[in-house]
This record gives sequence, structure tokens and C-alpha cells, in this order.
Amino acid sequence: MKLNRTSTPYFFLFPALLILAVVSFWPVLQAIYLSFTDYDIIGAPNFIGLKNYEQLWRDQLFWKVLFNTLIYMVVVVPALVILPLFLAILVNQKIRGIQFFRAAYYIPVIVSVVVAGIAWKWIYAENGLLNYFTSIFTSVKIPWLTNSSTAIFAIIAVTIWKGLGYYMVIYLAGLQTIPQDLYEAAAIDGSDGWRKHLDITIPMLKPYIVLVTVISAIAAMKVFEEVYVMSRGGPANSTKTVVYYLYEKGFSSLEMGYASAIGVVLFLVVFLLSVISVRSVDPTGGAM
Repeated sequence: MKLNRTSTPYFFLFPALLILAVVSFWPVLQAIYLSFTDYDIIGAPNFIGLKNYEQLWRDQLFWKVLFNTLIYMVVVVPALVILPLFLAILVNQKIRGIQFFRAAYYIPVIVSVVVAGIAWKWIYAENGLLNYFTSIFTSVKIPWLTNSSTAIFAIIAVTIWKGLGYYMVIYLAGLQTIPQDLYEAAAIDGSDGWRKHLDITIPMLKPYIVLVTVISAIAAMKVFEEVYVMSRGGPANSTKTVVYYLYEKGFSSLEMGYASAIGVVLFLVVFLLSVISVRSVDPTGGAM
């Protein structure tokens, strides 16, 4: 079969599109369908229209876990946009042994979430390492994971710790594409030190900043492993997130239709956040 230049790209894209259709698009469509049904795995799905969404609207616990998830995102995203950028600038220096520091900052990324969660759970324990150091300054032991006002922030700290190295690498790739001539020209104009990063680095890294914002926001909205390992949503549902609530309804209560409705709402929220973030910059990387 002879292919012309117009059809050749589509021919090569078709296998990937077929795989995506099977493993991504079809499950999404199934979830949307199940969200309109009463389904408990045992019997056949029973179509009930919008009743799952009506129940979701009246579900006070759903609004609480959605609020928890938004808190998670509001704290995690700015931290994972700003802190890795500072790290990337630091490890982009041409000094001896810099590869060691790059590897050291990246190690948390390759550590299993389960292993990291168990280790941090021990650190946060009443007689754990963190309370040992705080006892030097005060006799009060902080209930990091057992107090509803501190538990979610303790888990957020673990998420930030694990994500720093990953987003640092993304920024580092962007930093190495910036011509050195720009910094030399800026130095002549009096822009040196940290000022050059405000004048050159940040504007040139806008596409990377948007990418990190989108990825970290989606990851924050979908957080599950840290909560499951460290707190199981407690105490008093203070660390329960949307995905954890979906897991409870789907795999503990076997309310697959209701869990699918939660998943659809989560998908729409993540999609909306992604569109807003992407549209905040134009295709050339400048602010709109």
C-alpha cells in the first residue's frame, strides 16, 4: 500500500491511538456509563439516571474530602513549582561533585511510596525521630498523624519531599536549553546574581513552569498512596481525599456506580484545572 505524505503521520500514530483507546478511552467511557447505574459487581448494572450525582450533591463527607483535596493541592502545587526551581538553579552550577548532589536530591523519587510512607510514619510517631528533636526545645510531643489539625500537613510534607527531585529534573532540562549568551548580556546591563534569574531564567522557563504546575496539580488531586499508608484517611476523615473516598466506596462498600460518579467529578475537576493552567500561557511560552 502506497502512502502519501498526508496520511503517513496518521499511519504511525494509529497503533498508539489504538492502545490508548483500549487502555484509557474505553475505561473512561465505561466509568461514565456506570456512574448512571446502581452496580455492586455481583449483579448486572441497573440504570438509575442521575441518582448517584444527586446523592453525591447531598453527601457531606464528599464535600469534606473534596475540601481536604483542595487544601492538599493549594499547599503542594506552589511548593512543587517554586522549591524545585531553586534546587535546579543550585545544581545547574559547574562545580566539582555536582552530579552527586543531583543524584542525592533525586533519590526520594525512586523510593517506593509505601516504603517512604512507612518510614515517615515512624518519624512522625509519638516517640519518633521528629518528636525527639522537638523535645530538645519543648517537652510537648506533637501528635503529627493523630491530630486532625496537623495530620494532613504532615502527609503533604511527605508528598513535597518525594516530588522535589522529579520536578527539579524537569527544570534542570529547561535551564540547560537557555543560551549562556543571554546571561552574559544581562550581566553587562547590570543584571547579575539572583536578579538574572528574575530577568531571564523565569521568563525562559515559563513553559516548564506551566508543565510542572499542571502535573503537580493533577498528582495532588489524585493523591492516594500516602494517605492509605500513613493515616487511612483519619483521624476523623481529616486526611481523606477524593481518590481515597472513591477507593472506599468502590472496593470496600462495592458501590461501583457511586464510586464511578465520584471518579467522573474528579476527572472534570482535573480537566478544568489543566485547561486553565495550559491557557495561562500562549504556544510560544509567553503569558496571555
